[in-house]
Amino acid sequence: MNAKDGGSENHSLGWGVIVISVSLMAIGLVAVATAGASIDRPLFSSPFWTSTFGRQLGFLIAGLVGLSFAVYFTEKWFESRLVQCWLPRALLFLAVLGLLLTFVPGISDPHRGAQRWIRIPVAGGISLQPSEAAKFALVGYLACILGGLMGRPRSFLYGFFPAMLATGLCVALVGKEDFGTAVLLGSVGGVMMLVAGCRLSHLSILGVLAVSGFVFLLWIEPYRMERLQAFGKIWEDQQGLGYQPLQSLVGIASGEWTGVGLGGSIQKHGYLPDSHTDFIFSIICEEMGVLGGGLVLLLFCALMWLGLRVVWLAKNPFERLLAFGVCAVIGFQAAMNVAVVTTVAPTKGISLPFISAGGSGTIMFCIAVGVLAGVAKRVGSTCMSNSSANEHSSGMVSSAERALLV
Repeated sequence: MNAKDGGSENHSLGWGVIVISVSLMAIGLVAVATAGASIDRPLFSSPFWTSTFGRQLGFLIAGLVGLSFAVYFTEKWFESRLVQCWLPRALLFLAVLGLLLTFVPGISDPHRGAQRWIRIPVAGGISLQPSEAAKFALVGYLACILGGLMGRPRSFLYGFFPAMLATGLCVALVGKEDFGTAVLLGSVGGVMMLVAGCRLSHLSILGVLAVSGFVFLLWIEPYRMERLQAFGKIWEDQQGLGYQPLQSLVGIASGEWTGVGLGGSIQKHGYLPDSHTDFIFSIICEEMGVLGGGLVLLLFCALMWLGLRVVWLAKNPFERLLAFGVCAVIGFQAAMNVAVVTTVAPTKGISLPFISAGGSGTIMFCIAVGVLAGVAKRVGSTCMSNSSANEHSSGMVSSAERALLV
C-alpha cells in the first residue's frame, strides 16, 4: 500500500470513529426519549427544553459542535508545543479547581445527597459535573507527562511521580462522593502508565497505594461496604439493597429477543430507579430486546477496535498515549456500566457513554471522540504530505537524469 492509499484509509478511520459515535448517540437519544416519558412525564412537555428529551437533544447538539471543533483543532494545531506541553496542564488545573468547588457551600449543587455538581449562575443556573471533565483532563496530562515532547516515563521524579500524584489527586477528590468514577480514574491512570513504559518497580508502588486508597474510600462511607456485602446475596434482600439490580434483571429478561417495542417498557414507570441514566441499558434491552442490546455492545466493540487502530498508527508518543487514554475511558466506563446493569458488578452510579441522559458527560465524550478522530485524520494528512514530497523528489530525480542523458 502506498502512502496516498494509507492517507485515504486513515481519513476513513477518522470518519468511522465519528459515524459509530454518532450512531450510539442516536440510539441513546431514542432510548432517553422512551425511558424519560411516562404517564406523569410526557415526551413533549411545555416548554420543550425542560423535558428530559428536549434537554438531551440540546446537550447532543452542543456535543456535536464540540466534536466538530475538536476534530479541526486536533488536526491543525497538535504539533504546537503549547498544545502538547501547557494546554493539558491548564485543563487539569481547571478540572481540579472544579472538583474542589463541589465542596464549597453556595457553589456546590447537591443532588440526592451527593455533592458531584457545581452551579454556574448563567441563564437561570447551569449545573456542571467536574468529574466528567476530570476524566479527559487527566488523560491529557498523563499523555503530556509520559509521552509529550519532554516525556520521560522511565524517570521516577520527572515521569512517574507527577503522573501518580495527578491520578491520586483526582481519585481522592472524586472518590469521596463517587466511588465508581474514582475506580475508573485510577484504572485509566494505571493502565496509561503501564502502556507508556513506566518501570514495573514504580508501578508496584502505585499498586500498593491504589489498593490502600480504595480500601479507605470504602471504609469512610458505610453504605459502600453494605453494597459490597449485599452484592453476592441480592435475592435475600429484594426490597432493600437488592431492589435496583433485580429490577434491572427483570427489565432485561422481559425484552427477550426482540423487545416489547419502543415506549412499551414497564420498568420505567417507577419500578427501576435511574432508568434514563445509569440503568438505561436495561430499558434498551427491555424495549429492543437482546438484539438491540447486542447492537449497542457491537457498536462499542467496533469503536474500541477503530480507536486502537488510531493508537497503532498515531504519529508520535503524545498522540498515541492520548488516543489510548480516550479509548480506555470509553471502554472501561461502558464495561463498568453494563457490568452493573447485568449484576456482574456491585451497584454504583456510572453512566453509559453517549447513551445515558446527562449534559456534562455527553458533551465531554463528544469532544473526546473529536480528538480521537482528529488524531486519525492527522495520520492521514501526514501520509498524503509524505506522498506528495516523494512524488516531487522523484520528479526532480527524473529531470536530473534526463539532463545527464542529454
